[in-house]
Amino acid sequence: MSTETQTPNLAPVLIQLFKGVVYADQHPRLWQALLELQAAVRDYIRILGLTLYLDETEGYAFLRQQDSDAGDEDATDTPRLVAKRPLTYPVSLLLALLRKRLAEQDATGGDSRVVLERTQIVEMMRVFMPEHSNEAKTIDQINVAINKVIEYGFVRTLKQQDDMLEIRRILKAFVDAQWLGELDAQLKTYQQYASTKDE
Repeated sequence: MSTETQTPNLAPVLIQLFKGVVYADQHPRLWQALLELQAAVRDYIRILGLTLYLDETEGYAFLRQQDSDAGDEDATDTPRLVAKRPLTYPVSLLLALLRKRLAEQDATGGDSRVVLERTQIVEMMRVFMPEHSNEAKTIDQINVAINKVIEYGFVRTLKQQDDMLEIRRILKAFVDAQWLGELDAQLKTYQQYASTKDE
């Protein structure tokens, strides 16, 4: 019987990365394999014009398109494999508010998990939404935005508690500290947008 430790298989790691995000808590064996095969993964995906974004502390990894301004001349000629998604006003607003909530939680040094009730998120957003004579229409718009953010993987519902939503820390990779620093100005813009839409 061989006592050699078996090298993890690269294929399952790559397949999961191409399907979406790899989370340490959801895919523990794949996560461990990814950590061991990180250099091989980077070499493989580089050929396809992709880079690996891996945050070992927060426990997630995903693929990003190489930046054309990152000094890679081939990046501009490579067709996009990872699609860019245009965000609606309510979705971008919600991402901003959720990222701010994550930053506030990190500043307090408390629990790293941030769980909110759906009604709390609705209330957070209503301040910045254009007012309608039909209140139900506003709430519907907010719920559509919440569902879209769940679909994108920035928020997940808790098991057997569909009205409780956890902010995924991967949001930090998409809404960075510099952007967060400009958040107050962004929120003022959102409020102005809401007030002009009401006129």
